[in-house]
Amino acid sequence: MDKWLILDRDGVINYDSDEFIKSPEEWRPLPGSLEAIAALNAQAYRIVVISNQSGLARGLFDLNTLNAIHHKFKTLLKQKGGRIERIYFCPHGPDDHCACRKPLPGLFNQFAEEFNVNLDEIYSVGDSVRDLEATRDSGARSVLVRTGKGEQSEKSLIALPEDDPLHHVPIYNDLASFVDQLLP
Repeated sequence: MDKWLILDRDGVINYDSDEFIKSPEEWRPLPGSLEAIAALNAQAYRIVVISNQSGLARGLFDLNTLNAIHHKFKTLLKQKGGRIERIYFCPHGPDDHCACRKPLPGLFNQFAEEFNVNLDEIYSVGDSVRDLEATRDSGARSVLVRTGKGEQSEKSLIALPEDDPLHHVPIYNDLASFVDQLLP
């Protein structure tokens, strides 16, 4: 049986920016993130990335630029011995009312259908409440990291009622610390 892990991109794998990541030059991996993915691959984990990329709809970058950003990511990851199975992204803006933009689980469901996987056995690592809501609604297992928007999101989770499942999401400093706990 395949082992899978779902990752958000900005704030989990690479530094995030309130101004968006608009070019390959702006895409910089977080310390230890590429090595963590490579370590997962070495333990037979298959990785997919699910990410909102509303900068496309906002006209901040085009599809060629996004592909160049992802090419840089995959090239740097390959140098560390890692690989990504697939990158799913929502190109829509927040007012487009699509089914693929997190917090909706559309891209999670697309991944599950394409790879014929059961999401309730898969961890999904994000840095925002929106990531966690999409994960929860897809049936996958939520993990929050404090990188990116994670510290702000952690405060939001703590403020939730005790009976809200998101109140109890496991929280790690970064992707590398989660992977260290996950792997034997």
